[in-house]
Amino acid sequence: MNRMNRLYEAIDVSVFERMSQAAARHDAVNLGQGFPDFGWPDAILEEAAREVTGGSNQYPPSRGIPALRQTVADHYRRHYGHDLTPDHVVVTSGATEALAVIAQALVSPGDEVIIFTPAFDAYEPMVRRAGGTPVEVKLDAPDFRIDRARLEQAVGPRCRAIILNNPHNPTGRLFDREELMAVAEVAEAHDLIVVSDEVWEHILFGEEDFIPFASLPDMAARTIKCGSAGKIFSLTGWKVGWLVADPDLASIAARAHQFTTFATPPNLQAAVAKGLGQDDWIAPMQDGFRSSRDRMLRGLEQAGYRAISPAGTYFMTVDLAASGIAADDETFARRAVEEAGVAVIPMSPFYIDDPDRHMIRLCFAKRDATLDAGLAALERAARFF
Repeated sequence: MNRMNRLYEAIDVSVFERMSQAAARHDAVNLGQGFPDFGWPDAILEEAAREVTGGSNQYPPSRGIPALRQTVADHYRRHYGHDLTPDHVVVTSGATEALAVIAQALVSPGDEVIIFTPAFDAYEPMVRRAGGTPVEVKLDAPDFRIDRARLEQAVGPRCRAIILNNPHNPTGRLFDREELMAVAEVAEAHDLIVVSDEVWEHILFGEEDFIPFASLPDMAARTIKCGSAGKIFSLTGWKVGWLVADPDLASIAARAHQFTTFATPPNLQAAVAKGLGQDDWIAPMQDGFRSSRDRMLRGLEQAGYRAISPAGTYFMTVDLAASGIAADDETFARRAVEEAGVAVIPMSPFYIDDPDRHMIRLCFAKRDATLDAGLAALERAARFF
């Protein structure tokens, strides 16, 4: 019990949840937690409603309903040319559960897992809960490029895997082929599994190309991909995700999944299968989020902030120091929500041991009125410093 207490004392409440609670408490505009207020295809909601009343509401197969597993395989064959079958796919209760079961399946006590930081804040506690040790490889602002020499130096004798997030949360970067090949070559040289969190794969704005990690030479057999219907369809509360891997790896993860959530609501799975089988919603969705991104960038520039334009995701990074603001990220975030009426996310919690404290993350996946209210509040916040 003491060991468990120590473990969970080390895992704080998510910074996203804390800032959303603060936004509600102070009646502030929430540009913190990454959920959109537009962007989903209405047909998917209608299909889910039909499935609730007319479809199955009992236990589905643990690995996912056959229709969704087949549709996921078909989707990636259509978009990326991947040769997949349903045996490559395990449906999970969101990509976060996929990441959790991968950690449980891959990591033994004492194993090390490389995490590029800044990183999605679930990676570190998932590795620790599995008994592993996260090893931080820092991406330096403002470019956030993968440094091969730094990655090589981080690989020790107990290293088991690399977690790669592309497109990248929190920065919105798309890693280029040179960077991905560096990860691939290190993984090959040291016999590492690459857990490729690609949940933002369709939230792209057209300036750069997304390269699925499994499409790189010899990487399909050592890659476990995580995908998310919640991100693809802007329905983050649905928590329908999947992992895609070599069938042997997928089966190992499926056994961990069986004793985690066992299965995911069958009606939502069926609705996702229908939506994922079509592509006509992708371009309008991307156009909408690109417009919101550009509106946020223009507003921030007018307010005197220095922002880093993202190539994908719902997020962009603001460099407080480059904007002439001397406060650290936590101080800025606290005063912004309490005094200016806008919730933002400090970047320092996205690191492990060596945080940068001069940046914040904003979610721009909001309607124009929400963005404009948030920008007005950020303009007020800038006057405090």
